Amino acid sequence: MMLDVHGTLAYAYTGGKAYDSTRPTVVFLHGAEHDHSVWALQTRYFAHHGFGVLALDLPGHGRSAGPALADIASLADWVIGVLDAAQVGKALLVGHSMGSLIALDAAARHPARVSKLALLATAVPMTVSDALLDAAREHEPEAIDMVNQWSHSTIAAKPSSPAPGFWLHGMNQRLMERVSARGEGLLFHTDFSACNTYTEGLERALQVRCRVLVISGQRDLMTPPKAAAALVKAMSQSGVVVDTVTLDAGHALMTEQPDATLDALFAFAISQA
Repeated sequence: MMLDVHGTLAYAYTGGKAYDSTRPTVVFLHGAEHDHSVWALQTRYFAHHGFGVLALDLPGHGRSAGPALADIASLADWVIGVLDAAQVGKALLVGHSMGSLIALDAAARHPARVSKLALLATAVPMTVSDALLDAAREHEPEAIDMVNQWSHSTIAAKPSSPAPGFWLHGMNQRLMERVSARGEGLLFHTDFSACNTYTEGLERALQVRCRVLVISGQRDLMTPPKAAAALVKAMSQSGVVVDTVTLDAGHALMTEQPDATLDALFAFAISQA
């Protein structure tokens, strides 16, 4: 569905069912140069099992109008604008990679609007290498190729590649190319720069007041589990309950381990603690 957020149209996929704001709402936030479709399995399951789902295309990505926003804080405020537009009081925020930083910032600065927080493939700081930043600015196809190599821990992860024709690298490459073609110039660089320049992560972690789930990929080369350790420690020290799950996957958790990712998220969402 389309929402008017601060005078600009934003797209939210609702999981194959009409959105119902009377149900508990889960907001899904994608990573750099992606769109809502990375959450295909998880969103449909949530929507058909008692939740209202808003899987967002970030500004300038997918079906959401631009311009793309250049910093994490602005993106977090935009997410709160989505909640306002959809008439949602509180929501569980689920973010992957860049989306995890957006979710973290929103939960820290708008605690009354976030019931729980799930961070997938997260890191603080989320530093991006100079080589990748340069490639994203000067030769985006090379950057897409780099990310595909680093995001996946295997060519054909089971069970997410059950038969010939299911090629995770190719699927992700085509998605990123499509998002790039639909968006404005240097979109990948804008996304990566937002991650690279976000220095408030630990400060925001200390401000979080809701329960948190952190899901990491054991073989993640971009945001390995140890990169989330300081974040988990900061939130725990401030009295927040933090659950951690490590899956046998790389950075692309939702496609390499779709069922395990869904199981962890859904168990967290329905837990009463």
